[in-house]
Amino acid sequence: MLLKKNCGHPHFTFRDFAAHLTLLSTFLIALLFGTCAPQCLAQYGGDRNTSMGNVQRGLPTYLQHAGIAQNLNRKLPLSAKFMDSNGKPVSLGQYFGSRPVVMAQVYFSCGMLCPQVMHGAAESLKQTGFKAGKDYEVVVISFDPQDTPQEAVAEKQRFLNWLGDPGASSGVHFLTGTQPSIDALTAATGFHYVRVQGPDGKMDQFAHSSVVMVATPDGRLSKYFSGIQYVPRDLRLAMVDASNRKIGSAADLFLLYCCSYNPSSGRYTVSILRVLGFAGLVTIFIVLGMLYLLTRKPKGRNFPPSSPTAA
Repeated sequence: MLLKKNCGHPHFTFRDFAAHLTLLSTFLIALLFGTCAPQCLAQYGGDRNTSMGNVQRGLPTYLQHAGIAQNLNRKLPLSAKFMDSNGKPVSLGQYFGSRPVVMAQVYFSCGMLCPQVMHGAAESLKQTGFKAGKDYEVVVISFDPQDTPQEAVAEKQRFLNWLGDPGASSGVHFLTGTQPSIDALTAATGFHYVRVQGPDGKMDQFAHSSVVMVATPDGRLSKYFSGIQYVPRDLRLAMVDASNRKIGSAADLFLLYCCSYNPSSGRYTVSILRVLGFAGLVTIFIVLGMLYLLTRKPKGRNFPPSSPTAA
């Protein structure tokens, strides 16, 4: 009996190809969700805030006029005149032009909410990995016309201490202004406040919202973040987005694609359609690549002639 060596290749059917492709697609989609979901859900998750424009029921009437109305994409009054912490006349537009701007509206004699807003903003900015004066500007404006540049100096120094970066002084600006300039800015930002009675009976306190805003270099409102604590990744993505992707890393751009900003909650959330669309696009390229490999003609191979052997 003659024996011949078997030099054939394993038979790979279309059914096997389809099974492998299904497994690969499933793995790819799981990988994408595993990459995007923890970044956007874990870091951006938690209790969802109610709409920043909504007012809780049962509040006194005067407090219902101290909310925030999001004027996204609204142009800021860049020509409005203010005073910086050195007592020098400035225009709001001086701090715009090349970098995104993180803004807050407070009053310097506030002993409760405003310091918490400033502390929360400083702590969050410190963890974004960006540098004030290099990647972004900070502009804090008092809405109390009684506040002075001297008070702005003290508040700016306290903010820099919280920020932990004394060299960022050139990128942090605390401003005071007259009532017309304040009114022009609050109308543009949708920031409402009401003068209320203080513990001493004087009408020298204000009821207002706690919010940090991000504006584009050309002076348009881009994002609002309410509360007194702000997720660093949210704030970083907002600055990357406001800068038209001129700052940030490839990972930031990928997260911006996978996530979308929700104005009602002031957070970034996972965009399922974008993730699935990206997964489908990658799957198509994989299918085309595998079809190309399967349809290629194998290069000729020279096998040594087999010699028959007797059994």
